[in-house]
Amino acid sequence: MNIRFNTGLLLVFLLLLVLSLFPVGCASDNGDSVDGISNGKITLFGFDPETLDPATANTFLSLDYIVNMFSGLVSFDPELNLTPEIAETWDVSDDGRIYTFHLRDGVRFHDGKEVNAFDFKYSMERACDPITGSQTAGTFLGYIVGVNEKLLGQEEQIRGISVIDDYTLEITIDSPKEYFLSKLAHPVAYVVDQENVESGRYWWRNPNGTGPFRLIEWERNNHMALEMNELYYLNLPRIEEVIYLLYAGIPIRMYETGQIDVTDVSLGDIERVLDPDNPLNAQLSITPQLSLFYIGFNSTKPPFYDDKVRQAFCYAIDKDKLVKLVLQNMVGAAKGILPPGMPGFNDDLQGIPFDPESARQMITESDYGDVSNLPPITLTTDGRGIASNLELALVDMWRRNLGVEVGIRQLEPEKYAYLLMQEKDNLFTLGWGADYPDPQNFLDVLFHSGAQYNFGEYFNVEADSLLESAREEKDHDARMILYRKAEETMVNDADCLPLLFDVSYTLVKPYVKNLPLTPLAIPRLKYVTIEPH
Repeated sequence: MNIRFNTGLLLVFLLLLVLSLFPVGCASDNGDSVDGISNGKITLFGFDPETLDPATANTFLSLDYIVNMFSGLVSFDPELNLTPEIAETWDVSDDGRIYTFHLRDGVRFHDGKEVNAFDFKYSMERACDPITGSQTAGTFLGYIVGVNEKLLGQEEQIRGISVIDDYTLEITIDSPKEYFLSKLAHPVAYVVDQENVESGRYWWRNPNGTGPFRLIEWERNNHMALEMNELYYLNLPRIEEVIYLLYAGIPIRMYETGQIDVTDVSLGDIERVLDPDNPLNAQLSITPQLSLFYIGFNSTKPPFYDDKVRQAFCYAIDKDKLVKLVLQNMVGAAKGILPPGMPGFNDDLQGIPFDPESARQMITESDYGDVSNLPPITLTTDGRGIASNLELALVDMWRRNLGVEVGIRQLEPEKYAYLLMQEKDNLFTLGWGADYPDPQNFLDVLFHSGAQYNFGEYFNVEADSLLESAREEKDHDARMILYRKAEETMVNDADCLPLLFDVSYTLVKPYVKNLPLTPLAIPRLKYVTIEPH
């Protein structure tokens, strides 16, 4: 995910924003094909990304562009299989700690400059330089020996990254991790051109990447244009040009008028799109997402250092009612943290149910004894002055079922992910989408006491111990058991209030083919073809 506040937000949870923050739409001037390559252009609805720097981006607002312009050692395919990218092959030492990557010969940046192992060493060390200010480097590269020292500014280089020769890169991690390779698919591990980066503070407005498309024009608040990278080292894209119309209108209206050919469906339009008699219904694809929208508790501020208070706020929320009445059954109610489809998902996990009587009892058993003793409570969320129906419903349930008044304070949506850790109040909303299909990406990354994305600064000794054991466990089934135990421990302790598992509703014109609808940020545009129409 990365954070999809949207990560939900949801940046991942775009339904709450009505407009999608990371839609994909397609249109073609024509569908003619020459030598198997479409000479039409694709037009997408979009928003200005806050950055195109792979090292500092951490939301889909940026990642949806970055994955098409840059690339790294490995990636995921549309079936969520880990696949080679610039690293053609790799070897792993017997003890599982040393990865030797053999780079493809002749990979080039968009300007024609050849990529070598030194470029990868530079890129990862730059990502981990405290001056860069990456919010993702510690999470995705932190197991590499010497990264933590680099992040703290104690070392100039990362000891665990060695260049053997121009086409051989060696990475040493602290201990075996079954999921380590998956972390290298995150953009923070992508290769960047040192000369490009050192050209100026806003170098990423003219990025020199290695991805399937290159940026040729960007007029902020208007449009962005990409073209096929003819030097791309894998199969060339089937389309020659991509146009993003930035802030151009309401996506579904643009879809219906033929300006774009793919769009996500928002809450306000879902009823008519689901109607079998509506022509749009035949063009609808429904895809469960590996994502979670939840309420976080700030355990460093009263009253949520008290587990009884956290549990009370969980008991007070009727998730089924929220899903049915507020969100029109577009999403699934979350009993736990891991979404369906994620390895380790526990369908038998009950979580904390809706029970107003138990909610009030938990307050009685807490250090506060009565709601009248609770301090003022504020919910931090993203927005521009108007609270969402979901947020208003949550506040109403806490008022009705607990007798607690909760205020709402909004942060700027585009900067929410960057401001939340410093500016969160007692409660906060957060959406998280999978960066790779492994429970570690949710449970450990979000709720281990030392995790960079543990926004609520939650701490549980038993949960930490289970998560740390899972890191080292080599047997897959045994590792999944450890994660299930950790999840149950955290959910019962009310580490957060899991609310919703997202589902994507996407309209696709019949002539748009091979567009992967996946929950991961992958370079999906390179797969697209457009049939004559």
